[in-house]
Amino acid sequence: MNPRASFPGTARLRSPAEFAPALKGRRLARGALFVLSMAPSAQPRLGLVVGKRYAPLSVSRAALKRVAREAFRLRRTELPAGDYVFRLHARIPSCSLTELKRQARQEIDAHLARATKANRPG
Repeated sequence: MNPRASFPGTARLRSPAEFAPALKGRRLARGALFVLSMAPSAQPRLGLVVGKRYAPLSVSRAALKRVAREAFRLRRTELPAGDYVFRLHARIPSCSLTELKRQARQEIDAHLARATKANRPG
């Protein structure tokens, strides 16, 4: 992991037009909380869909987004070029915020590792 990793504005998906191809693109991984979809792009970029339907508290939604952004930031240089979208697809478990962040980080790291391996040539 690169301690000097950054997450500039150019590495984020912002508009619905940028999210659409990635959400309709290839599904790379599905876990207990998140689905990871990907579409080809010039560089690795991240998009997050964390809705009230599955995470009713704003504190939980913000924590999940922070965890996903941090995990992506640390692995961005290893990932193949593409638009990656993490979408929360299940109601979050009733547990402490610390436990929720730990579970989310484990799952997100596993999804990103799978994305790195799946797109490597050879």
